[in-house]
Amino acid sequence: MTPNDVLDEFRSAGALLEGHFILSSGLHSPVFLQKMFVFQDPARTERVCRALAEKIRGTFGPVDYVVSPAVGGIVPGYETARHLGCKAIFVERENGVFVLRRGFTIPEGARVVMVEDIVTTGLSSRECLAALREHPGTILGAACLIDRSGGKADLGVPLVSLVQLDIPAYAPDQLPPELAALPAVKPGSRSLKS
Repeated sequence: MTPNDVLDEFRSAGALLEGHFILSSGLHSPVFLQKMFVFQDPARTERVCRALAEKIRGTFGPVDYVVSPAVGGIVPGYETARHLGCKAIFVERENGVFVLRRGFTIPEGARVVMVEDIVTTGLSSRECLAALREHPGTILGAACLIDRSGGKADLGVPLVSLVQLDIPAYAPDQLPPELAALPAVKPGSRSLKS
């Protein structure tokens, strides 16, 4: 699947939105990728996650565990793990910090890849990876459907993506006038409490 094929999946699902959005990172952007419009369609989700699994396998080799941050990473993490033939687990926030819950564990020697939906600044990914470092598995790297940082997000591990975009994102006090003139919408899930 080429980057244009992936973007076509998002466009066809109505998941490439334009306006004024407050991202999970707190930054503001004229573009929002509403990945849940993609994930509501199992066939579309299967196509993009199969492509991500192929890229993960080609980059990291065999994988034992895919770990994703809740909430947005659960669907792509599960579907990607299905194509990798490995286990899918996720971290959740407990007192504001990502941890493995629900009895999830990562055994010693397990080969682990963190799978995200969209990476912007990499904050959620870094927080997820920090939680994984508390367990004895080997972190091979990270993967996402779309890296909207244009390759600038530093996760501290290799990151593979199906698409790299350089979508502008602005601090709240540095908005361009045309963006500031639009009402802001906050569609992300980071503020959800568990």
